[in-house]
Amino acid sequence: MPTAKSAMSRLASFCRNEALLSPGDRVLAAVSGGADSVCLAHWLAAQKSKGRIRGLTLVHFHHGLREAADGDAESVRRLARSLSLECLVERLDVRARASKERRSLEDAGRALRYRALSRLCRRAGFTKAALGHHLDDQCETFLLHLLRGTSADGLLGIPSRRPLEGCRALVVRPLLGITRAEALAYCRGFGLRWREDESNRDTAFTRNWVRRKVLPLLETRSPRIREHLAAISADLRGRIGESVSDIRNFRKFQAIELPKVPNV
Repeated sequence: MPTAKSAMSRLASFCRNEALLSPGDRVLAAVSGGADSVCLAHWLAAQKSKGRIRGLTLVHFHHGLREAADGDAESVRRLARSLSLECLVERLDVRARASKERRSLEDAGRALRYRALSRLCRRAGFTKAALGHHLDDQCETFLLHLLRGTSADGLLGIPSRRPLEGCRALVVRPLLGITRAEALAYCRGFGLRWREDESNRDTAFTRNWVRRKVLPLLETRSPRIREHLAAISADLRGRIGESVSDIRNFRKFQAIELPKVPNV
């Protein structure tokens, strides 16, 4: 059973091994209000208090898509106040962007968030943009790419660090070293409150189906399946001799096509 203490230890070890943060860093942390990003914000605040990073600001992206969106934003403001941190709230017109470019809401939201992160980092001089992806996200992404059919690049997973387009900052993901269960244990251990997105329960969305149906089923045969899938991605990145930060520019490797997997 994971605990806040074990989660802290694994976070510190992963961050150190991946060289994600340094004492001179000014970090902009994206916080949705969910348990993962709340864990990230609280842990980064602890790093700031210990002098392991220079500065920390939270940013919440308000997509205007859910009735609970205003409550999400307020919860992040409260968290920032409790940690004595500055909080930015950026409103993004995701629906208009999706309609204009004929993209899904998910794709449009992702594009707008990264564009906003780049603008904020460039304008305020942040050196790192911290995101709350964790080990379960890594495994889900691996399986999604495998199910949909992908080039081999799609099996490399989510990088722990990479350049943020349009500025000098790096995107870093300290929580890739822990599972969702560990992030929850961290929040409970420190008495932190978080918001739940009701759409995450809808298995009509393929990622939710993988998260709530496929991974638990695989765990009945292989209890450490999450760690194993993450290790495959890491091993694959290492075998082709490229750094995590620039792996997606390795065009020769990207050209290798994998066969399509039948729908399940």
